[in-house]
Amino acid sequence: MIINHVTHYIPDIVIPNEYFFAKYGITNEEIISKSGIKQRRRTRPNENTNSMAIEAVTKALPDLPFPINEIDLIIGATYTPYDTGGTLAHAVQKQFNIDEVRCFTIDSGCSSFVNAIEIVDCYFANNKASKALIVISENNTAYIDESDKNSCFLFGDGAAAVFITNQRYSTGDIEVIDVNTTGLGNIGKSIDAVYVRPNHGGIRMPFGKDVFQYACKYMLLETEQILNKNDIDLSQLNYFIPHQANARITDYVTKKLNIEQSCVLTNIEELGNTGSASTPIVLSQNFKKYNPNDIIVISVFGGGYSSGAILLKKL
Repeated sequence: MIINHVTHYIPDIVIPNEYFFAKYGITNEEIISKSGIKQRRRTRPNENTNSMAIEAVTKALPDLPFPINEIDLIIGATYTPYDTGGTLAHAVQKQFNIDEVRCFTIDSGCSSFVNAIEIVDCYFANNKASKALIVISENNTAYIDESDKNSCFLFGDGAAAVFITNQRYSTGDIEVIDVNTTGLGNIGKSIDAVYVRPNHGGIRMPFGKDVFQYACKYMLLETEQILNKNDIDLSQLNYFIPHQANARITDYVTKKLNIEQSCVLTNIEELGNTGSASTPIVLSQNFKKYNPNDIIVISVFGGGYSSGAILLKKL
């Protein structure tokens, strides 16, 4: 599989840490020490999960190397849907009038993007699709419970669009060498550790230490396993894109893997935790930085629990 284009959309409302001090007495220093976050973005009242994804796709159109109506597979990825009937993927199909396309939306918490990549791989392998669009969008603002002082400051909003085919189109193309996902609903506090329950408090993280422990363990494990499986040494890794959940998790994982900080790509400081959209947004923000033959690993951990990794190579 080849990633031919990636774009992202970030809302323009900035919420600095001072907002939480004024409202709850949580200091800037506390938030930075717990998470590494300095600010996050939030949607305007007229924006939502679907509209952000549409903005991300619209930004791709001028440089998309093929007509958008040639897409035959659209996968939405989100745990913060605007509509659970007409899904994220269907909203994108409608907006761009893409005819007779396989179209659905998935949710595996913050791992959803990696799951979507794996599903595209299966569709391509079975000759059921040849041009795919993954739209990843999280409107955490719509679900945040600001009375939960343990996690209300963690989350931000954003979206990304990833276009994938089985052929090269330009010098900007990135090959998906391998992808892996793992369901972890049978370990730790699993589905009760971090959840999104609209009728029961929205987004809450009652067991943050449990999340931290398993995120560190499995992001490390997923990274090591996908590299070992493909006979690539850690010393050959050029860039590491971790799920933007918490800077402390990233620091732990990168130190254990002995990855130089210059190789670690993040945006949590400015955007907060944008959920499953976080890693494709980072991939997009740094798209022009990658050089031919660069090896990139995306490693994620999400609610449920769930984990996964993608091994990429810049062509």
